[in-house]
Amino acid sequence: MYLSPRHAEIIQMAKEAGRVLVDDLAVHFEVTPQTIRKDLNDLCDQRLLTRIHGGALFPSGIENMEYEARRQIAADEKEAIGRAAARLIPDNASLFINIGTTTEAVSKALLDHNGLMVITNNINVANRMRVYPSIEVVIAGGVVRGSDGGIVGEAAVDFIKQFKVDYAVIGASAIDHDGALLDFDFREVKVAQAIIANTRHVILVSDCTKFERTAPVRIGHLSQVNTFITDRCDIPSVRKICTDSEVQLIETSRS
Repeated sequence: MYLSPRHAEIIQMAKEAGRVLVDDLAVHFEVTPQTIRKDLNDLCDQRLLTRIHGGALFPSGIENMEYEARRQIAADEKEAIGRAAARLIPDNASLFINIGTTTEAVSKALLDHNGLMVITNNINVANRMRVYPSIEVVIAGGVVRGSDGGIVGEAAVDFIKQFKVDYAVIGASAIDHDGALLDFDFREVKVAQAIIANTRHVILVSDCTKFERTAPVRIGHLSQVNTFITDRCDIPSVRKICTDSEVQLIETSRS
């Protein structure tokens, strides 16, 4: 694939920084913003970059990893997080469980509970929990994402809005240092937002690798959850948000 010298340099800059911005590139190359926008559109058409408002991201920062690969990342930490979350949820509770490999670890840790009503948009969670007679499983309708068995879209959002539950277990693909909870699929984000809005106690589960990742779509903010369970949190700004917003921070590696 032939790239002009400017295109090649833009790719290298995006690779090093994770993203590039139109205004910065226009100054760097001494061309108009319109020229840079065309450059970025061309590179995105070739799937070398992914467009965001005001610039573009290098693909490693925008594309979610294959599901089985994600399942293996921090697998032991996810199991510990799952057990910690399960300890917070009593028998005879109603709860949402969202899409994600860490939320699935929570569902595994909940299998010895009794009298649970679990509403989920995650086929893997439903399939694991449905065989336990002490757990009632309700699954959302909507578009099934082939990559991970997540159910997304407006139908899933409308379904979630019918409920008001005791607990929700949600994940995020990335957590920004300013407390923003981020994901890759805007359809999944809409479901997560509906879950947060219809839950009395929101539990965010995420291992510490999520502090090192980026994703383009905003779910919400850390201050909107009640409990944040991670293996460890070494980010001072995130710890401060938890303190200021009265979010219970549980670190499984330090408990």
